[in-house]
Order: sequence, then C-alpha cells, then structure tokens
Amino acid sequence: MSIRSKLPHLRPNIFSYISGLASQHKAINLAQGFPDFGCSPTLIDLLHKYSLKGLNQYAPGQGIPALRTQISAYLEKRDGHRYDADEEITVSSGATEALFCSFAALINPGDEVIILEPAYDTYEPTIELFGGVVRRVQLQAPNFQVDWDEVKRNLNPKTKAIVLNSPHNPSGTILSADDLNQLGNLLDGSAVIVISDEVYADMVFRPNHHISVSRIPSLRERSIVIGSFGKSFHITGWKVGFFAAPQAISAELRKIHSLSTFSVHTPSQFALAELMTDPSHIADVASLYEQKKQYFLDGLKGSAWQFLPSQGSYFVTADYSHLSAADDMSYCHTLIQDHGVATIPYSAFYLQAPAKQRLIRFCFAKKESTLDKAIDILQRIR
Repeated sequence: MSIRSKLPHLRPNIFSYISGLASQHKAINLAQGFPDFGCSPTLIDLLHKYSLKGLNQYAPGQGIPALRTQISAYLEKRDGHRYDADEEITVSSGATEALFCSFAALINPGDEVIILEPAYDTYEPTIELFGGVVRRVQLQAPNFQVDWDEVKRNLNPKTKAIVLNSPHNPSGTILSADDLNQLGNLLDGSAVIVISDEVYADMVFRPNHHISVSRIPSLRERSIVIGSFGKSFHITGWKVGFFAAPQAISAELRKIHSLSTFSVHTPSQFALAELMTDPSHIADVASLYEQKKQYFLDGLKGSAWQFLPSQGSYFVTADYSHLSAADDMSYCHTLIQDHGVATIPYSAFYLQAPAKQRLIRFCFAKKESTLDKAIDILQRIR
C-alpha cells in the first residue's frame, strides 16, 4: 500500500532520537528537557485525593472552572492583565496541543507564518500541515536578539501570524518590553496574530523579568499566550497546559481543541487547581532553576567549555568550536558514545543552521547528583 505523506520532509524527532541513543549507551541525559527529580509531594497527594473522590470522568472541554479561575488569577498577577476564565482561557493537553490548535485554527493554505530561528521543532511541520508557508528570521548568536528590520521585511499581506518564544528554547534568552513594543508598532493596522509560546515564563533569572505579550496593549488583542504546567511543576508527563486569548480567538481555538483532545485528564486539573491556591509553588520555580544553572556553571569553571548567556528556561548553550570542528550532530554522537553525556545539537532547531556555528544545548533540570556526574566528565574534555 502506498501512502502519500502530508509531511514528507519531517525529520525524526531529535529529542526522542538523542534520548534513545543516550539510553542505548547509558549516557547521562542532559538533552531532552525534563527534570529527573520529583514534583511536589503535595501535588501527588492531591492527585490521589481527587482520583479517590471519583473525579475520573470527562472534564468540561475548556477545562474545569476551578483551574481556569486559578490560571486567570495567576496571569493577572504575572502579567497585569486579567483574562475571562469562562471565555478566554482553555486547558490544553500540554503546550504542544495548544500550539497545534493555534495553527489549525488560524492557518489556511498559502498563509505565511514568521518563525524566529533557532525555533522549537514542532512549529514548522505543524504550520506546513495546514498548508502554511514558513518565513524564517534567524537570531544570531551569542545574544539571539531579534532583528526587527528583518521581521519587517518578511511582513506582507499574506502574513497570518508570527510565533514568539520567550524565554527562548534553545538559547534561554528573553524578549524585552522594547522588543514587544517594536513588534506592536510593526503590526499596527494589520490582522497578524501573535502566537506566544511562554512555557518557561516561571523560570526567568534575576534581575530579569518575564514580559508577556499580554502586557503590551498593542499586542494583547491579537495574541495567544501559551503556558505549561509540565514545565512549572516538574510534571512533563502529565501533559497539562493552557492557552489564553481574546474571546473571538479563543472561540476558534476551542473548536479545534474539541476535535483534537476534547478534554484533559480530570484529576490532574483538580489537583493543579488546588495547588495553585498557594502562590508559593510557582514563586519558587525561578530560584530553583537559577540555583541549578549556577551549580552547573560553577562546576564547570576552569573547564574548556564556553557558555552563552541564559536569562531563563532550564537550558544553557555551549559553544564547542574550540574543542572540535565537527558538525553539531556528529559532536553530540561523540559526547554520547565516547564520553557518556547526551546533549541536543542546535541544528535541530533550524531548517539550515549557519555553516560555521558550533552550538549544543544542555538541560540542567537535574538532581545535583546527576549534574555532578556530568560535570566530572565534561571537566575532562579538552
């Protein structure tokens, strides 16, 4: 039987591939973005509590009211704008489903979408799945700042959306209020939608602060804000996230959500809703990961590794150009097979990475014992 692929050029998922290779070689996995430590015991107790109470059937498609109310309060405290819990907030099956719903609801064949490379690897194929055309604006190392003049050159009557990601995966850099105001000026008078992937918003390091598109009046009414409880509460396997957007946009997103997932795991929603009544659970996230980042970098002081600035997320970027001339995929294979440490090559975040760029991404969301083992190995690489 012959099947015509809708995504014939889709590359194998780099995170699954590298993690599989790490498992095969028993390497320390600093590649895929997940913690190797547990979540709050309180959250586990709450999950058990609501499962025992029999709350194990379908939740409302848009999410249980208690969780949407907590998300609304959380976003208002974080960003200064209150979304209507009934009409403007939807609980999703992780951020990936929220992104899928956004692209599915907005993009028609021939519509153009601007992405900022390096970019998370689901953006491009999902846009293309719905007939969209990807326009790429490259961010240049080491600071990965947006060239807004280049964005302006890519804007045209066919532009349907632009995708933002702050804090940025893989670089850990963040967008400033000035960045977002510049974007607001560029989009003034257009119908372009902003899809803002803010899944690492709770892990921005001092003295920096997360600036959401919802803080910018010129962007708020045209933006979708996407978040992830998996990132903030160390529960990536629970696959619970959300999207918040003005009512007219939310109505269209919910249509796709009802077809793709319908509803999200019920006891998880009740557990998260109760946990969020105590704001300290979110307040502690940034300091936790700031400490882990510093622990990792301090452990590698005096080593041959050169690290780029990271203002947020649980990733840090290393430039290995002085260690090897090999391309990043080859070098990642070498690190796994010869040294026993797994990382992600930056080329996975591009259609075509800059030829001379030699960057890899480390995930430091690990126990100190895991980081210690990796540090010991990485210190010896010259």
